[in-house]
Amino acid sequence: MQSPETPPLTAPLILTLTLNAEAQAYFDALRRQHFPPERNYLDAHLTLFHHLPGDQLPALSHQLTELCQAQPPLLLQVNGLLFMGQGVAYKLESAALENMHRMLQQSWWPLLTPQDQQRRRPHVTVQNKVRPEVARTLHQQLTETFLPFEAQGIGLRLWAYRGGPWELLRTFSFQG
Repeated sequence: MQSPETPPLTAPLILTLTLNAEAQAYFDALRRQHFPPERNYLDAHLTLFHHLPGDQLPALSHQLTELCQAQPPLLLQVNGLLFMGQGVAYKLESAALENMHRMLQQSWWPLLTPQDQQRRRPHVTVQNKVRPEVARTLHQQLTETFLPFEAQGIGLRLWAYRGGPWELLRTFSFQG
């Protein structure tokens, strides 16, 4: 019999990068201001994997724990904005993040959906599911005042996707 702490998990898992507090607060404020409130279930986030199998939670958690023990914080360059048709996101670049993602991708390849097998283009969405003209206007406004800045990736979060709000399952801090 399963204990209440370890229920069988069938929901897909989502892996996100945890941002430093200042960057998180900046993106959260923009998301609260520009994301449709009825769809804004989450704080701003940078998704690394969209659909990992829930039944692999113990193995994935073990691997992420080991990875994070040796991983130092990641320097991220926030270098522009991305118009997504019905939304706007901030583009981020980091060779270290790209290397970490590629390593996890190779390790998990048989478990990955086609979406998660693709090269990741790191971004933080601050608006989505709006009319294209609304997104285009916000993109133009934010682009006019944008100055590149740095952020840090300070860990990982593993979530269960249950059809709406995500359920946080585990947090892993970079300790290297």
